[in-house]
Amino acid sequence: MTNLKMALSGAAALMLTAAAPAFACDTPIKVGVLHSLSGTMAISETTLKDTMLMLVDQQNEKGGLLGCQLEAIVVDPASDWPLFAEKARELLTVHEVDVIFGNWTSVSRKSVLPVIEELNGLLFYPVQYEGEESSKNVFYTGAAPNQQAIPATDYFLEELGVEKFALLGTDYVYPRTTNNILESYLQQKEIAAEDIFVNYTPFGHSDWSKIVADVVALGADGKKVGVISTINGDANVGFYKELAAAGISADDIPVVAFSVGEEELSGLDTSNLVGHLAAWNYFQSADTDMNADFVDTWKARMGDARVTNDPMEAHYIGFNMWVNAATEAGSIEVDAVRTAMYGQEFPNLTGGTAVMLPNHHLAKPVLIGEIQEDGQFDIISETDPVPGDAWTDFLPESAVLVSDWKDLGCGMYNTETSSCVQIKSNY
Repeated sequence: MTNLKMALSGAAALMLTAAAPAFACDTPIKVGVLHSLSGTMAISETTLKDTMLMLVDQQNEKGGLLGCQLEAIVVDPASDWPLFAEKARELLTVHEVDVIFGNWTSVSRKSVLPVIEELNGLLFYPVQYEGEESSKNVFYTGAAPNQQAIPATDYFLEELGVEKFALLGTDYVYPRTTNNILESYLQQKEIAAEDIFVNYTPFGHSDWSKIVADVVALGADGKKVGVISTINGDANVGFYKELAAAGISADDIPVVAFSVGEEELSGLDTSNLVGHLAAWNYFQSADTDMNADFVDTWKARMGDARVTNDPMEAHYIGFNMWVNAATEAGSIEVDAVRTAMYGQEFPNLTGGTAVMLPNHHLAKPVLIGEIQEDGQFDIISETDPVPGDAWTDFLPESAVLVSDWKDLGCGMYNTETSSCVQIKSNY
């Protein structure tokens, strides 16, 4: 009787297997690449386009995905925030891409978000951002504030003895929200409001003389001043040049930047910037075998002058997690891939393993690097993996919120009312 049951069970399993359709590969699987190749953000985003083309080519050399070749569909939203939405819609409706990797600035992501949600697309966003957002259609592979801004501020307070803070940012949502969080955090750390100087400048800003003079004046009473920079794009060139022209060294007024990495420094004279800092989850100088292979592969493809950086690693992790999730699901359908993404693990280039959390953020380490004359960073601080937090603990309205798309099916669950607020994008 037992043997009969086993035989029937085996036959049933064979029938189910036979009935399950294999993944049909009539056309290539299309990967949308949504990065600015012109305008103020091209200095940062062109490299991410090149990274995606490399990753797609590498996957095709491995046999593709689900038996299909991948095809990268590249568009240029040209650092024009409304155009990002139009190009995202074009990718999803005209080119019918299966996934999108893209954006740098939060204002561009906010522009794309309602389109992605309306059309049930899937976006992998690779850059540090301000948090305070959780969409079921976005996986945030860059740092949340608790994985970059807060640890960097702690470093200033605890290691450098900074007593006054200049929060300098480009005038859009990421710097403004991040600085709101940091102002609240600093005041909780007993830094007086009058010891926090906040300034915003437009994209592409070039005349930094007055702002740098204001920062210097902040320390007229002898207290140690530090700059936390959320300046984005090519405005960084003028800012660092003005620091050098004013004779300000890292010993005088240290700067920690959240949007300056190896790519941005490659266009600067770094001799006067030695000692200034950046906080990321990756630096090219990370001493691991996996990173050495990644850097060698990149340089062999792009030339010795080209450098790697943090958002590249975020795309590397996100792309490979997407490939593994689609393989596990046996499908590139968005809802199936999303479900398979939870708990995905993939090695960091810096060592250890990145893990995708139910809030669509990664757990990964926080690194602080010191600028060297060659434009690379000496890693001077590294944490254990930190789980990314969609909602900050340092704003009262956000401290009660959690994101859990896996079990709660909610990106904005209020722990006080035990209810889910359904988020509707309106940007």
